[in-house]
Amino acid sequence: MTERRALVVRGGWEGHSPVEATDLFIPYLKENGYDVTVSDTTESYLDLDGVDLVLQCVTMSQIPADHVKALDAAIRTGTGLAGWHGGIADSFRDSADYNFIVGGQFISHPHGFTDYRVDIVPEKADHPIVQGISHFDVHTEQYYVHYDPTDNVLATTTFESHPDYPWIEGAVMPAVWTRTWGEGKVFVCTVGHKLDDLETPEVRTIIERGLLWASK
Repeated sequence: MTERRALVVRGGWEGHSPVEATDLFIPYLKENGYDVTVSDTTESYLDLDGVDLVLQCVTMSQIPADHVKALDAAIRTGTGLAGWHGGIADSFRDSADYNFIVGGQFISHPHGFTDYRVDIVPEKADHPIVQGISHFDVHTEQYYVHYDPTDNVLATTTFESHPDYPWIEGAVMPAVWTRTWGEGKVFVCTVGHKLDDLETPEVRTIIERGLLWASK
């Protein structure tokens, strides 16, 4: 079997434990035949030749325009991009080009840490990322996102009212989505603020499957 290459890029806000969180998945990638390289800078996006998968966990921060351009070019030619929570959906807020690639941007988590359910979209139940899962419950941040209508939404979460934002009651937000970008594939899971979120069996399974699905 030809060995594939994965680049793990991690950093940004330490509240999302980028090192510890990605360390949970590096062994899985290696077990599935990936040669894994770890980087703490998006400068590594300037050399993605031969990289099959980028696992990104960089919350907020800034990214130079040439780094985004290089990432864009690599994904368009087949390199996959995958991640969870703020490490992919709240990265590089000032880069519209990056947000266009990812297909969604964190806006708020109005209820802070709260109990909520993630429901698999019934029509997508046979998708390999979510197959065999109907729903799961978590206690963590519930991401309210602005998202691209061309996303392939695999799972959603529904918001309750909030005293400051009563209009969000009943709002249905994507919690897991995929999208294509040229020849490349993008996978996003908005659950994953805490390390124990990533150990939730359904979350862990969805992310592991998403990493393999996105890969070239």
